[in-house]
Amino acid sequence: MTIIQFPKDMKWGVATASYQIEGAANEGGRGTSIWDTFSKTPGKVVNGDNGDVACGSYHKYEEDIEIMDDLGVDFYRFSVAWPRIFPEGTGEVNQEGLDYYHNLVDRLLEKGIEPMCTLYHWDLPQALQDKGGWDNRETIEAFLQYAELMFKEFEGKIKHWITFNEPWCVSFLSNYVGAHAPGNNDLQLAMNVAHHLLVAHGKTVIRFRELGIKGQIGYAPNVEWNEPYSNKEEDIDACKRVNGYFMDWFFDPVFKGTYPDFMVKWFEEKGAVLQIEEGDMEIISQPIDFLGINYYSGGVGRYKENEGLFDHEKVDAGYLKTDIGWNIYPEGFYKVLTHINENYGNVPIYITENGACINDGVENGEVKDDRRTDYLKQHLVALQRSIESGVNIKGYLTWSLLDNFEWAEGYTMRFGIVHVNYRTLERTKKDSFYWYKQTVANNFFEV
Repeated sequence: MTIIQFPKDMKWGVATASYQIEGAANEGGRGTSIWDTFSKTPGKVVNGDNGDVACGSYHKYEEDIEIMDDLGVDFYRFSVAWPRIFPEGTGEVNQEGLDYYHNLVDRLLEKGIEPMCTLYHWDLPQALQDKGGWDNRETIEAFLQYAELMFKEFEGKIKHWITFNEPWCVSFLSNYVGAHAPGNNDLQLAMNVAHHLLVAHGKTVIRFRELGIKGQIGYAPNVEWNEPYSNKEEDIDACKRVNGYFMDWFFDPVFKGTYPDFMVKWFEEKGAVLQIEEGDMEIISQPIDFLGINYYSGGVGRYKENEGLFDHEKVDAGYLKTDIGWNIYPEGFYKVLTHINENYGNVPIYITENGACINDGVENGEVKDDRRTDYLKQHLVALQRSIESGVNIKGYLTWSLLDNFEWAEGYTMRFGIVHVNYRTLERTKKDSFYWYKQTVANNFFEV
């Protein structure tokens, strides 16, 4: 047996997102978000599912916190639904929405659980989308108003803030691929949105500093690792482009103050041109306190002319897959983290999401999800390897506390360490929950 030991100051946690768990879509003064609209558009979400009820956490948050207390975690990462605070995106504040999050945070603090708050996990108020959404720079100012209110309301209670979750998903997946809300298919639009998100991030960091808020602020990009199939230059370049799509495009502006030239040129060849206003790059490159990293998968790829946006073909190298079809590729986790450390410096990193879709159900009151536990073990070994290699890992938060509304997959894909019966909303702790609980308590595990 090998013991995988973590540093004494390692922090452990779980993560969720507002639209995926809260439900109560038409309660508490909440306005409409783009995900309400998208999920109710025929053909966009599997089975026509939506987040109207989700896990019912708006009403069951105290039960969920009791579950976290039993788990013994240090951190709970949640997101705020912008339409609960500003139903129209700007203007009048909805006090009922603020009260809900105050109650949530107060209860967490009573249990000794540190809240980590994501300001934007994809639920843009529909009223702002109607005015152009993130393609309209006025949305940047609306977000700044919302963020400032949250900072002032929760100063002293919330000490870890994340501006944006997975800007690649908000921009390219949602506005070029079209798989997520608002469901557009326009590369130039996606590029505009990506840039405006980074400007909004930078302005929010500046405002956080100006207000003198005590705490830390960062953002949480999603990453994956694409390993070249061979050492041929064309394979290396194809994978570099795909890795750049997820990482360099969203890391270089923040950490280096520039966009990566090789990506800029590639996008220009595809007809999409960066539109940068004076001062944007200085705003974007404000120093942050930590970096959130969301990692799930990766794999092997090679050059293939006219294959997708980047002349890149995924190669099925025989990796085991989770039930959503993603490769189980812990080696990529290690490579991503060491790559970030080598290219962007020794920035403090929290793993803000990592987990597996395993669709095992309840049998005799138990959920035997051994494949999820195996996934977590493999990725925590990779994480500990990165720590040994000098990567500045501060904490690990698994995705997710609960099975939930899995975006375009509806309720067909389960990522939780706690099973949710979507008919009764009953929670059942899975075997992976108990394994993670032991790991959190011991700060090590055996393989």
